[in-house]
Amino acid sequence: MRFVPTPEQDDFAGSLERLLGAAGTAGVARAWAADDTGPGLALWRRLAEQGVSALLVPEEAGGMGAGPVEMVLALEALGRHAVPGPWVESVAFLPALLGDGPVVEALAEGAVGSVALAPHVPHALDADVADHLYAVVGGGLVGASAGERHTSVDRTRRLFTLTPEGAPQPGAGDLGRAFDTAVLATAAQLLGAGERLLADTVTYVKQRRQFGREIGSYQAVKHRLADVRIALDFARPLVHGAALADPATFCRDVSAAKLAAADAAYLASRVALQAHGAIGYTLELDLSLWITKVRALVAAWGTTAFHRDRVLAALVAERGAVS
Repeated sequence: MRFVPTPEQDDFAGSLERLLGAAGTAGVARAWAADDTGPGLALWRRLAEQGVSALLVPEEAGGMGAGPVEMVLALEALGRHAVPGPWVESVAFLPALLGDGPVVEALAEGAVGSVALAPHVPHALDADVADHLYAVVGGGLVGASAGERHTSVDRTRRLFTLTPEGAPQPGAGDLGRAFDTAVLATAAQLLGAGERLLADTVTYVKQRRQFGREIGSYQAVKHRLADVRIALDFARPLVHGAALADPATFCRDVSAAKLAAADAAYLASRVALQAHGAIGYTLELDLSLWITKVRALVAAWGTTAFHRDRVLAALVAERGAVS
């Protein structure tokens, strides 16, 4: 099966690529990591004007009324450019859970939302800049306030403990579906980050010379980069296929997509680090933004072990149903 975006989807992805390519996102990410959120929030507003924050919001609530495919295209672009902020929470999880209402309308217009969902999301991302902050308690969505700050391997992921406050949010939808939508968005981010790591590494090995020749001309380096290319190419259909999945298999398919994207992006980060040599270990090199982001996202919205168990359980159940 071929997953080919429509012309409208291609135009949308192209407009995002042009915007982000000219936005100096590496500098924005570094500023965000240093708690200077001004440039990041300015970029957030520009992306909201492009419709990114309104993708899954119904048209009657002021949104785009788009679907998971458009969300995947957008989150892949955000991962490819290391755009900081709680995009998964604001674009995927909260709109999918709340459906409509004033909070969703605000998110569609560019408000920032974040959430904690134990045990898979124990800390809320960028809670100090969130306009709408929630914790999931006992299957219900409850307003919350930010507390203690925690450190992530990805310095742009500013994590906070939340203190629930008030009663559960009325009208909350399917928590499982919202969680799976966030998993799919994370998989798309991983795919984008992996593609960026591969592209930057290919560029580097064509320039770096050792023993009188470009290191990219050595077979060992070519083979490692080819392994990354294959892994990403195998992950992409799973991510796009999950965006088109039937509701009955959505849970299984998003877990498979997250696993494949995480494995491919992690391989891309390892090969990138090895190919860049000692300079790859320095935080001053922009490559570190994607390497650390991949490491953090691999465990975000469900660990590898959790998603492997979900895929296995789904396959066993399907086999039992057939037999």
